[in-house]
Amino acid sequence: MPLLKNQRSSSQTPNSSPAPQGNGHRNSSSSALHPFGGRVSRHFGHSLSPEDAILSYHDIRLTREDYDCIRNDWLTDNVIAFWQEYLERERLNAYPKARIVLLRPSMAFMLLRTKDPLSLKAALPDFKETTHIFLPVNDCRDVTRAEGGSHWSLLLVSVIDGVAFHYDSLYPSNAQEGKMVTHNVSALLGKKLNFINLQDSPQQENSMDCGVYVCLLMQHLLIQKLLRVHADAKISMSMRGKEVDAYGGRKEMIRVIESKKREGEKRRSRSHSPFAHGSHSKSKSPPRVGEENDDVASSKKEEE
Repeated sequence: MPLLKNQRSSSQTPNSSPAPQGNGHRNSSSSALHPFGGRVSRHFGHSLSPEDAILSYHDIRLTREDYDCIRNDWLTDNVIAFWQEYLERERLNAYPKARIVLLRPSMAFMLLRTKDPLSLKAALPDFKETTHIFLPVNDCRDVTRAEGGSHWSLLLVSVIDGVAFHYDSLYPSNAQEGKMVTHNVSALLGKKLNFINLQDSPQQENSMDCGVYVCLLMQHLLIQKLLRVHADAKISMSMRGKEVDAYGGRKEMIRVIESKKREGEKRRSRSHSPFAHGSHSKSKSPPRVGEENDDVASSKKEEE
C-alpha cells in the first residue's frame, strides 16, 4: 500500500528547486515526549511492569502508550525509533553497500541541545564513510522535562553534497531547530553544510500527524530515492507534488507491529524457554524479535 501518493493537481510537478507556499504555524499537543528515548529509553524499558511492554523489537521496546498513540495521537519518540529500526532491519540491510544512518530521536535531541557537538562523538555512529543521515527534529527546549515539545520535522543531511534538507509539515515551525542541528552536525563532520528549509514539503492537516509525516517521508526518501540510485548520483530531494497518507501510514505501522508480535510469539513458542509450556504459557514478558531469537532458532536447527 503506497503511503505517499501523487497529488492530482496537474499544475504541480516534482522540481529540484523549492517553490514558495503559505506559512505554517505551530500547534501544541498533550502527548508525552521522552527526550532521551530511543537508545536511552531501552534502559528505562526494563523497569516497566511487564504488561506495559507489548513488543521487544531488536533495540526497541514498545509500550502500550506507544501503541495507542499510533492510532490517533502525537507519536512518541519511541515509535519513531521503532520505525527507524524497522526500516534498517527490513529495508536498509538489503543494501550492504549503502552508507546511510538513521539517527534515533534521542541522539538528534542531544545534538540539538548540546553546546559542544564534539563531546557526543563517542556516543554517535562513525560518520566517516556515511553518505546520508536522517534526523528526526523536535522543538522541545527543556531537557529536564519528561514531557515537552509540540512538533516533529525531518532533517536529511547529504554528507556527500554538503546539504541539509529540512522537511517541515508545519512550515516553517521548526526552522530554527533544523538550523541548530545542521550547525552541530557540521561541526561533527568537520564540513560546512548548506541548510535548505524546503518550502514544498507536504503539509499536515491537523495538529497530530507531524510524527507520522516524519516516518513516512523518511521511508519514501530512503526507499524511493536514495536506495534506487548510486551513492554519487545527483537526485532531486524535492517533495513537490506529493502528499502524505497519514491515516494509511498509521494503519501500516499498526500492521507491522501486530505482524512482529505474531512473529515474536511464534519464535517464543519454538524456543526452549520454560514459559512456552505448561502453566507459564501465558508469559507477561512481551514477544521478542531480535538477535537473541535468531540465535535460539539457529541452535535448535543445529540440534535437529
